[in-house]
Amino acid sequence: MICEESKQMIENYVEAYNSFQVEGMIKLMHKDILFRNFSNGELNTETIGIEAFRELAVQSSKMLSSRRQTITNYRAVDDKIEVQIDYEGIMAVDLPNGLKIGDRLELKGKSIFGIKEGKLSLIEDYS
Repeated sequence: MICEESKQMIENYVEAYNSFQVEGMIKLMHKDILFRNFSNGELNTETIGIEAFRELAVQSSKMLSSRRQTITNYRAVDDKIEVQIDYEGIMAVDLPNGLKIGDRLELKGKSIFGIKEGKLSLIEDYS
């Protein structure tokens, strides 16, 4: 079972993410936050600690002119919380993979959150 406090923390994180509020995301994180991003089953980004996450979040926020994660489901998995996510974003830059400014990006995926000492200690994004 997922406690309301943990659910609210995740919702606050997603709200800050959607609003490009890096400091709003950071204030919810444990100092040793581990962030990983997996795409097509492969790890393509990993940071450890708040400063490394902040750097990545600031850099990533410049790539999109708008973005929205929508949580569609919660599930407790061992001592973690798995959320199903619908994601959409509008590109603000051209990327080497062929995405251009103004292109719409739509993905379905999941994020796994771990909580330690009342803060987010793990975020793993899968798309």
